[in-house]
Amino acid sequence: MTDPSSVSTSRDRVAGHLVGREREIELTLAAVAAGRDIVLEGPPGTSKTTLLRAITEEWGIPLLFVEGNADLTPAKLVGHHNPSRVLREDYSPDNFVPGPLTEAMQTGGFLYIEEFNRAPDDTLNTLLTAMADRRLAIPRVGMVEAKPTFRVIASMNPYDNVGTTKLSSSITDRLNRLSVDYQDAPAEESIVRLRAKPTSAIADRLVGDAVAVTRATREHPYIRQGSSVRGAIDLVAVAEQLAGLRSIASSDHERYTELVYDAMVVALSGRIHIDEAVDITPEAVLREIWEDRFVLE
Repeated sequence: MTDPSSVSTSRDRVAGHLVGREREIELTLAAVAAGRDIVLEGPPGTSKTTLLRAITEEWGIPLLFVEGNADLTPAKLVGHHNPSRVLREDYSPDNFVPGPLTEAMQTGGFLYIEEFNRAPDDTLNTLLTAMADRRLAIPRVGMVEAKPTFRVIASMNPYDNVGTTKLSSSITDRLNRLSVDYQDAPAEESIVRLRAKPTSAIADRLVGDAVAVTRATREHPYIRQGSSVRGAIDLVAVAEQLAGLRSIASSDHERYTELVYDAMVVALSGRIHIDEAVDITPEAVLREIWEDRFVLE
């Protein structure tokens, strides 16, 4: 368990890497500083990776990424013996190649498993001993003891149920949980300005419109999952280039609004997921959102 005063100092430094997210920073820091593993549950583009990277950089420890999918076997997670060396030397600890779980335990890093509920059950069960006992017995290698800063951090998308499985109670009982949702409009506008780095005179108007239409994709009845703030960032970047190509100023309302729609098609059409029960194209849904913003309003 980490001293609360040092956690407070870490919080202030970690906060410098993110826009907003004060509550999420405090709760995540409190959990990991208390020696607990945690699952961050939220849609893509909600700063989960940025938060973890900031914490591990502050603590000076590694952050090891693993993508949860059907191909993530226990051997890929734990590690394996080098086949060519085994043929020459037989099995030994020296020819063992650590997987991300073993490496995170040995270095005291965070093992970050994205799309946690897509990993096979036998792979997730491999984590049980590591999380419960902070040690792992590896055949022909021996016992691996985790350093004090080792943590298992998982992430899941609550809106995605394709190819996912329900986590067992054995797994969930060993994990703390934090729901991480989208931020409010002013925070997302700040993120877009920070990431897109707009430079033209048209940029100020673009940022507000880009965030507004991107947020609207999360509420449209035909869209199962809308776009993250990354869509707004790309929308501004694409629209700014289009404005230069077409010599469009923000005061030219008609041409400006058509410019925004064209940028929406490029930046958002691949990021929204239409409800399978609805026969409509992403472009048509985006046109509805565009009309709500620029015609009806």
